[in-house]
Amino acid sequence: MYSWENPDDRIAILQLNSELRQAQLELISAHCATHQLRLRFSQDDLARFGDAEILRKSVEAAGALNEYYSSLERRMPAAKSTVPAPKLTEPQLVEAATCVSSYLREQRDHYAAVASPLNAHQKAAMWPYFTEALLDQVRVVELKGARVPTPAFYEKAKALGFENLPQVTHMDSLTFLDVIVFNEIITGRALFHGLVHAVQFQVLGLERYCDLFVRCFANTKFHFTVPLEAHAFSLESRFARPAAGRFSVEEQVRLWVKQNRY
Repeated sequence: MYSWENPDDRIAILQLNSELRQAQLELISAHCATHQLRLRFSQDDLARFGDAEILRKSVEAAGALNEYYSSLERRMPAAKSTVPAPKLTEPQLVEAATCVSSYLREQRDHYAAVASPLNAHQKAAMWPYFTEALLDQVRVVELKGARVPTPAFYEKAKALGFENLPQVTHMDSLTFLDVIVFNEIITGRALFHGLVHAVQFQVLGLERYCDLFVRCFANTKFHFTVPLEAHAFSLESRFARPAAGRFSVEEQVRLWVKQNRY
């Protein structure tokens, strides 16, 4: 058993949580991909026309993961019970989207003053996936351990019953239009993820992006199942594969817009 009192154990615990975080990102990516299957195809069609071998292996993998994480859950301290979040009215949804839009603009202006352009190495790593114009426009900020503060409007959202709000202080990166802020240091995956959102802002526009995000979040209650976020995680996972080939993120985003998947 590890103990915080033992200096060697502290290092091991930090490594444990680093690897847990990486596993969580991969699980979120798989969750998002599965969520998109659920939205687009019926279970009957998947079971009847899906590749039987792929389905079998997917079921086995999901079952093994469920068994493992369920055993971990049984060892965790009991969580506080939560009250289901209420359904928002149309005026409340519009107000929330406006609030998020204002927040993103304010944060963009705040961080733009200290942001820097991408360096040559970062552009070289991202050019197979993003346009030169976007890579020239985007600015980045490394907080190096500091954190983007929790949005002020979260208190009002929590008062309405929403508890699974995006934890901005724990995110690797946050995209404020064309400014990407990193809570710690810039990594390839975090930069790619942030750039996907920058493309979404360009293609959809700020107001439509916020409206789609708020409505989907109010429905699913989890930010990583919102299609805008799910697509970013899915593309990030594709980018991180060892043999990832070149692809256009803008084309992928426009395809999802055309298919009304956001």
